[in-house]
Amino acid sequence: MGYQASKALAAFLEELPKTETHLHLEGALPFHFVHAMDPERFPQPPDSWADSFRFRSFAHFEEELLTMVAQYHSSPERYFESAREIFDRLYHEEHVRYVECSFASGVLEFVGGDGPATAEAIKRAAPPGLEVRTFLGIHHLGYNADTARWIDESVDWQHLDGVDLHGPETDPLGEWVPRLWARFAAAGKRTKAHAGEFCGPEFVRYALDELNVKRVQHGVRSIEDSQLVQRLAAEAVTLDVCPISNVKLGVVPSMESHPVRQLFDAGVRCTLSTDDPISFGNRLHEEYVALHQALHFSIPELGQLAANGFSVADLSEAEKASRRAEIDAVVARHVPQLA
Repeated sequence: MGYQASKALAAFLEELPKTETHLHLEGALPFHFVHAMDPERFPQPPDSWADSFRFRSFAHFEEELLTMVAQYHSSPERYFESAREIFDRLYHEEHVRYVECSFASGVLEFVGGDGPATAEAIKRAAPPGLEVRTFLGIHHLGYNADTARWIDESVDWQHLDGVDLHGPETDPLGEWVPRLWARFAAAGKRTKAHAGEFCGPEFVRYALDELNVKRVQHGVRSIEDSQLVQRLAAEAVTLDVCPISNVKLGVVPSMESHPVRQLFDAGVRCTLSTDDPISFGNRLHEEYVALHQALHFSIPELGQLAANGFSVADLSEAEKASRRAEIDAVVARHVPQLA
């Protein structure tokens, strides 16, 4: 979004341990893979990388995204190759130490993919030192006669850590959703849901009450209901927020008006992630810079956002405490230069 870090801020972000807890693996495909696949059709990155670009609708976004990525993700090996580069960059360039990423049931359905092998390939792509957790993202209409069997079986996939509800929030939902989410929870796996992006607080309430999730992807329209905001804070629900995505998709009119500032101030636990970088042209550091410059998040507050990601991570309590202590030390070193 045109936000450029000062030398001091860049140095802080380079040292700050971070998480990516809202990352669509297909949507994070490095563009050069797309270019190599069809250089005539994709000679350069999409116009949506421009700072001023705004998608007309969610359907416009989905059409562009799937045009670029659906054909590529045709096998577990393809997922491995893209994930390896995605994870290496996050680890070495953005100091990310923990990732929660989803892969789409709709893509598996489209290409006839092998779900268990795909989850295993993604895990195998992580470099030493990076913890990766995989989620099967299922859109509202994704459970059908062709997919029901293997979606039901996904609870038992060895390398799958959880499930996430994807797709347009306005599409209807069947009774299979709460049933499947309950099965994942009973199996000790993690559950998430996209809500409060294009639908308002009522869909966030559905995710909390019917799916029993404690992790809401986006959730920013919760700000429209003060009682819901209070509930999110009181129940320690985490919103995995992607500010640049929200601006480019028109969920909010500008970064300066993004409700993450109000949600954070109200005690709602928020994390920062990039969502679908191939569509938005964003990197994780840019999300932090945007909040610092447009919404006046202080260095300790940026540190708190990073720490929030580790607090909800699927890690041991000792590992979480170690990362939080590391963040505190990094913040303390850099506050004098950035005060």
